[in-house]
Amino acid sequence: MEEMFCFQCQETMNETACTVQGMCGKSAACANLQDALIRASQYAALYDTASDEQLMNNLFMTITNANFSTADIRRAIEKTYTGKSVEELTREGCLKNRKETVRSLQELILYGLKGLCAYLSHAAVLGFRKAELSSFVRSTLVYLLEDHEQKEYLTLLDKTGEMGVQAMALLDEANTATYGQPEITTVSLETGSRPGILVSGHDLHDLKELLEQSRSQGIDIYTHGEMLPAHSYPEFKKYEHFKGNYGNAWWRQNEEFEAFNGPILMTTNCIIPVKDSYRQRIFTTGVVGYDGLEHIEAVNGRKDFRCIIELAKHCPAPQQLETGSVTGGFAHAQVMALQDQIVEAVKNGDIRQFIVMAGCDGRHASRSYYTDFARALPKDTVILTAGCAKYRYLKLDLGMINGIPRVLDAGQCNDSYSLVLIAEALKEAFGLQDINELPILYNIAWYEQKAVIVLLALLHLGVKNIHLGPTLPAFLSPEVVQWLKESYGIKTIQEVEKDMENFGITKREPSYGDMTMAELLKLDEGMEDVLHEAGFHCLGCPSAQLESLRDACELHALNVDEVCAAIREYRHE
Repeated sequence: MEEMFCFQCQETMNETACTVQGMCGKSAACANLQDALIRASQYAALYDTASDEQLMNNLFMTITNANFSTADIRRAIEKTYTGKSVEELTREGCLKNRKETVRSLQELILYGLKGLCAYLSHAAVLGFRKAELSSFVRSTLVYLLEDHEQKEYLTLLDKTGEMGVQAMALLDEANTATYGQPEITTVSLETGSRPGILVSGHDLHDLKELLEQSRSQGIDIYTHGEMLPAHSYPEFKKYEHFKGNYGNAWWRQNEEFEAFNGPILMTTNCIIPVKDSYRQRIFTTGVVGYDGLEHIEAVNGRKDFRCIIELAKHCPAPQQLETGSVTGGFAHAQVMALQDQIVEAVKNGDIRQFIVMAGCDGRHASRSYYTDFARALPKDTVILTAGCAKYRYLKLDLGMINGIPRVLDAGQCNDSYSLVLIAEALKEAFGLQDINELPILYNIAWYEQKAVIVLLALLHLGVKNIHLGPTLPAFLSPEVVQWLKESYGIKTIQEVEKDMENFGITKREPSYGDMTMAELLKLDEGMEDVLHEAGFHCLGCPSAQLESLRDACELHALNVDEVCAAIREYRHE
């Protein structure tokens, strides 16, 4: 039996490595070819035998759950470098003989580079490129061919994070210049009576082409997984047949693709081993590959989706999985438009803390932690999220604070860049010197290599005390883990209650505006006089006592902030 060695994702076997078959489903042959493709890309960067686009797509192709096709990977190797056989390249890419700490640092940089290339690929499709970033990819691939001093790797790690920030900024520019600034949008989770096509992955350009080609065809288009944020871009709102979002995060696709009934288009990761029940109606494009599935290639920069559209017309409508809707569109421009409202809520105590819970979702049962954590947060906290980790809490009814949802979804995993800009804007608004002085905590879930580049970007920007879970990466050696803890305060997660203590998050009484009149009257004997003086004269009425102070103020045309200030003054707060 062919052996393999892969530990690049969070679900790696026994938190050590997959050595027979990948937990993701890839075969040992596929894993070894991916190693060979990386080595071929390194030689190609050294000898200049492949284009920037080829190198970028090669690394993107090896991201977890992107390409399972051994034929695709062999073709990519042949296009990239022919100076050595696949077998030689595979042997050279083996990790067994490397020193543990050197290997760990090399892999951390390489996986960050993979995530970087994914973002560069999306930007390039929209015509946005940056020579400095392409040059960095090449030089880093060459650098990783040889072993170096440990301190040199640490310098390169920070540089990789810096390039990650630039790549996310480039993709943000590409997306917003092409599709407009995301705006607050309510997205339906329900289905219609017409046949549909389900689009999964991250490639907005593919979605746009499909929407154009499927106009007036009697079918609807739905998003899945990380494609959900597309609904918040103004450009996509002109399509009447852009129906809503279907399903959840990538790992639930087997049951959801079965129930959808119509064709599915996989534009990027994550694809998982395909079931026979929907094998005849799932298509791949871009870097995605799976042996036996029809692949839609671009011809002169355009893709022809007619085969998918025609198949959809003969399929039943999707089976409804959920009712209701979700709200998104809270990228940096939209949140900055609400900045005054948010700053005021922080200053008056209605918002005490922001929790960044961005990142990836996955299959591990331990990831229920993130749902439990979100539920346990006090009502004066706001979650900032991006990536498919959102599916663990986006559909919970966590309420609002002064009209601001307690879950602000910035978008796809690369839109973690928005969270950085939001933090920087808040730092300026509060006149702080250091981003770590903000009332923002970081509890990030990771799964694959795009999360690695997001992490390195945050570390480059000086963010400290990130909690990373549900487990720390297996590719980090004990020495590297210790360095991350000492230098950046990196921690992993524990039980929800313990982490609430670790974060310094404690339950407290709701803000006065959210308390009922009855609750306020019980606080102090003199509270009735305070409320009378503020303008309330029906405090004995049972129905009035059930109202929140906020609702009562609205009913009596009183300013809730002024009443709360009077209460705080009376209680010497």
